Amino acid sequence: QVQLVESGGGLVQAGGSLRLSCVASGSIPSYNFMGWYRQAPGKQRELVATIASRGSPAYGNSVKGRFAISRDNAKNTVYVQMNSLKPEDTAVYYCNLKTYDRLADYWGQGTQVTVSS
Repeated sequence: QVQLVESGGGLVQAGGSLRLSCVASGSIPSYNFMGWYRQAPGKQRELVATIASRGSPAYGNSVKGRFAISRDNAKNTVYVQMNSLKPEDTAVYYCNLKTYDRLADYWGQGTQVTVSS
């Protein structure tokens, strides 16, 4: 019912910045949570950031102070601005959408972010 497509990944040097975008399409509920999770090789998926339709961003501890999540509800798009990138940020980043009652959950295919030393 909902499709999510990420973009903006790539290779950057440590200390650099990237901005990821995720566009949702299909039967999108008016109230929802959108956000980002990441998974590095050999590690479990972890929260990057989430944000509700009316705001209230939340961040994983490892990215607080460096990343900023935002959304444009008119475009059904969520962004994450990633600054001061570290090699430890290297991972596949996945876009996620949850309905406000958490009865439905959707995932994108992921976009690779690689941070070199």
